[in-house]
Amino acid sequence: MSLSRSARIYVAGHRGLAGGAIARHLATQRYSNVVVRNHAELDLEDGVATRRFFEQQRPEMVFLAAARVGGILANSTDPVGFLMRNLKIQLNVIEAAYAVSVQRLFFLGSSCIYPRDCPQPIKESYLLTGPLEPTNRPYALAKIAGIEMCWSYNRQYGARYLAVMPTNLYGPGDNYDPQGSHVLPALIRKIHEAKAAGARQVAIWGSGTPRREFMHADDLARALMFLVDLDQKRFEALTDPAVCPLINVGTGSEHTIAELARSVAEALGFDGEFIYDRSKPDGTPRKIMDSSRIQALGWAPTVTMKDGLANTYQDFLARGATPCPVSN
Repeated sequence: MSLSRSARIYVAGHRGLAGGAIARHLATQRYSNVVVRNHAELDLEDGVATRRFFEQQRPEMVFLAAARVGGILANSTDPVGFLMRNLKIQLNVIEAAYAVSVQRLFFLGSSCIYPRDCPQPIKESYLLTGPLEPTNRPYALAKIAGIEMCWSYNRQYGARYLAVMPTNLYGPGDNYDPQGSHVLPALIRKIHEAKAAGARQVAIWGSGTPRREFMHADDLARALMFLVDLDQKRFEALTDPAVCPLINVGTGSEHTIAELARSVAEALGFDGEFIYDRSKPDGTPRKIMDSSRIQALGWAPTVTMKDGLANTYQDFLARGATPCPVSN
């Protein structure tokens, strides 16, 4: 599909990490009619308000990046919120999108949808083949329901909705709150504050041995722009009603949490040590995506971890954090 640069596009969740990157890249691609609303302007958990918004704006394409997200601590303390809020958002947006004949909808999920102990790297076909990681099961189940919503609309009504599963994201617009953030932004804040205070140690949850894959949010946005520009034949193959409309997006590289901590420390100029609190949960032991399907179509990530961490740290400082003294 050749989408006009004046086509109306709605980015749900444009203030978040993924949604913000999508909105920035749509602007660089000169899409001139991008529609966004903050939570005060539109509560996507309100079905009536969401339907009214779609009927007024009538977008041709939707990026569903709005979600209740967070790390292990947030998931363990608010399972109802992670389950119910995400279900409501997904139901309302997808239902309203179909009602106004949205041409393409991209539903963003998470690699936590896959079984805790499934083979690595994780293929799309591993969905629902085993038990989920208990620490984020409510969120994962909500996202799995979103995938099924997309597939159901494709099967029953001939829609063309695609569920895009990115690996662990980081970058500008991330959440650095230690009570609700994911591991990488949490490390940035912890290490920054330790350096600023002159501390020599930083405590980290778990053993440091779990392996994770990280991708800069700009690479996800580029992947989505790539999918937007796919010709109709290849896009229809991805959203064929006979198959689950699911595609992974990742880098293919993985790091232990301990390696990640050292990389963040290097980026921030911290030379202290890390203390691992093994009384805290590790989460899934290993999680790396098989992104061969999208790479076979011609997409590849471009942001290195070194450049991505530097870019993300500048974003953290831009939000008001006091810069650390420069070491001699």
